[in-house]
Amino acid sequence: MTAEDTPAAGLRGNLVSYGDDEFALFLRKAFIKGAGYTDDVLDRPVVGIVNTGSGFNPCHGNMPQLIEAVKRGVMLDGGFPVEFPTISLHESFSHPTSMFLRNLMAMDTEEMIRALPVDAVVLIGGCDKTVPAQLMGAASAGKPAVQLVTGSMLTGSYRGRTVGACTDCRAFWGRFRAGELDESEIGDVNGRLVGSVGTCSVAGTASTMACVAEAAGIALPGSATPPAVTADRMRIAERTGRRAVALTRDGLTVDRILTPAAFENALRVVLALGGSTNALVHLAAVAGRLGYRMDLDAFDRMSRQTPVLVDLKPAGEHYMEDLHRAGGVPRLLHELRDLLDLDALTVTGRTLGEELDDAPAPFEQDVIRPLGSPIHPGSGLAVLRGNLAPGGALIKQAAASPRLVEHRGRAVVFEDAADLARRIDDEDLDVTADDILVLKNIGPLGAPGMPEAGYIPIPRKLARQGVKDMVRISDGRMSGTAAGTIVLHVSPEAALGGTLAHVRNGDTIRLSVSERTLHLDVGDDELAERARLSPVSAPPTPARGYARLFTEQVTQAEEGVDFRFLQAETFRGSVPRTR
Repeated sequence: MTAEDTPAAGLRGNLVSYGDDEFALFLRKAFIKGAGYTDDVLDRPVVGIVNTGSGFNPCHGNMPQLIEAVKRGVMLDGGFPVEFPTISLHESFSHPTSMFLRNLMAMDTEEMIRALPVDAVVLIGGCDKTVPAQLMGAASAGKPAVQLVTGSMLTGSYRGRTVGACTDCRAFWGRFRAGELDESEIGDVNGRLVGSVGTCSVAGTASTMACVAEAAGIALPGSATPPAVTADRMRIAERTGRRAVALTRDGLTVDRILTPAAFENALRVVLALGGSTNALVHLAAVAGRLGYRMDLDAFDRMSRQTPVLVDLKPAGEHYMEDLHRAGGVPRLLHELRDLLDLDALTVTGRTLGEELDDAPAPFEQDVIRPLGSPIHPGSGLAVLRGNLAPGGALIKQAAASPRLVEHRGRAVVFEDAADLARRIDDEDLDVTADDILVLKNIGPLGAPGMPEAGYIPIPRKLARQGVKDMVRISDGRMSGTAAGTIVLHVSPEAALGGTLAHVRNGDTIRLSVSERTLHLDVGDDELAERARLSPVSAPPTPARGYARLFTEQVTQAEEGVDFRFLQAETFRGSVPRTR
């Protein structure tokens, strides 16, 4: 490449298309001087800092401090830091679900990176869908990028007991539904579950994706676990800013980091962490942006080799701040070392093996177990197949009841979320603890947006009898903070005419996690007849706007619930690779 072919860097890059580049630069210089800068900034590499702060996003409540720390790091290494906003998503403040808007945030992120004169970007996000959206957008934009997560919240305390969002939120709400807590008590605990700004303090989706980003090498070593309001988090932010300047020189683009080896290392960490089922959807989407397809069967083979090593809620008892004190992701990677691809390149410019060689020495702690002494001998997640889920389904077996992972029961069917809301607490509902709750039409297309409604509540009359868990099946998702024997991501979804659409009350369903089977005891001829008599009609396409785009383009769970037109044009292979 000649000097004339080399893209202009810094503020001379990505000039506005006026038809006169010199005039475009002249105008840009005039406006940047109006902001109080001098010509000196034109000669510095520009590091864009993605600002996802919002009054509706407490998970990103430390955004101003993080941005200032990143700016400090950029300037220390001679770069010019410029922050710019994208949309912000919070799980509890985004109707109908933040998953519905994840792809919009990814598009926003991609197009802003493409449009602005940035040589590298720092992606600051934390809440469940923000990190995946940023990685998807950055992967498609093709510029150097480094992820910085906002960090987890501090834990709270209720009557002398450590509590934290959101596993404890669900546990206390379950006790309230069962009549074990009254209105006053549930109101009191509500103010004690979230100790500070930051993401959920358990192995939910936010924490899982933070650990995934570090394990995949797109975030700095040690960056996943420092809580949001700590000095450790600010120092990581400063280091991230400094590294971003180096990325402008190295030209280390996302596709050079997020390779098949990186995805495999990330998937290992999801399993060993007892992490969120949502991570599979998000990683499939990021992989799809780079031309890779998620191979669920290969992932399941990996899962059988990878026990749960981290004693972290909801599969264990500890919180993210405990994981940080125990050594964080570097310590977990040390325990997994023999199962990792140590040649994977990281955003530091060094391999994962080189980084682990220089990681702090292990010390005695009780949060991260050795490979030979896991907290859960089985895998954290398992892929299920069968006539009820020919495209696959997931179960977080580490958070399931051991007595229910091999179960045959009668189906109690809810046609959609509205039907569930109407009948789940009806005293006349024909249901027993041995039945299997089935919820249809909460998949990517059916909802739309694949909400976290797969955590079907225990019918109130059973909860009052002391029932804590039942087998539950849906084509939707559940929060990574939730526990229970819950089968998710059933594909094809009901709205596309998958077998799930034709399940009836009283049908027998067999779940066998050991055999990786999810089977509806109804013959093929009977299913065909049901489909003939009750054909599935796709939900009506909205007339306009983003909702129309979503319903026309959304893929199924195994493809990441991304938009087809945003996936890479060239197929490069499957992840994880078969070994």
